[in-house]
Amino acid sequence: MQEKEKARRVLPPRGDYHNLLSFQKAEVVYDITFRFTKKFLRSGDRTIDQMVQAARSGKKNILEGSKAAQTSTETEIKLTNVARASLEELLDDYLDFLRVRELRIWDKDSEEAQYVRKLGRITPQTYEIYREFVESRPAETLANIAICLIHQTNYLIDRQLRSLENSFVEKGGLRERMTRARLTERGKKNQK
Repeated sequence: MQEKEKARRVLPPRGDYHNLLSFQKAEVVYDITFRFTKKFLRSGDRTIDQMVQAARSGKKNILEGSKAAQTSTETEIKLTNVARASLEELLDDYLDFLRVRELRIWDKDSEEAQYVRKLGRITPQTYEIYREFVESRPAETLANIAICLIHQTNYLIDRQLRSLENSFVEKGGLRERMTRARLTERGKKNQK
């Protein structure tokens, strides 16, 4: 794309959610949650649907926000925040699972949590990185892995939201960009 055309663009190139680490991690959280609930919760337990839906909402709202970004930074911010809230709800479900069963919740600096953080630095993040643990570890371990991954995802989403906010303050929304582009074009025509 030529520099002149780039300068005239009103719609930013956005929507490649697959490259967002927050999306990749949210997808892993969804995959783990789907399997966790089937494996460790009784069929018919309403918590299964709630946890799976919260995990799905975390993933899908990042996707939807990313796609909406081209025409609405405000919508992107709102949907990204919905993803954050959904994952926070899921986090609380995992903590409840461990607490009511009197299972150990890993300290954030425990050896196990540090190992999950190490796995979390692998890119791209995929379910395959965690498959062995999901298929072979007890509920306590798997819930704690999910908790670590949700914390990592929420951290990334918080950074994403701050970046979106800064971008909006600096560049404005679509209407402002459209108005600036139109005024710039008019100014060029008036100078001729």
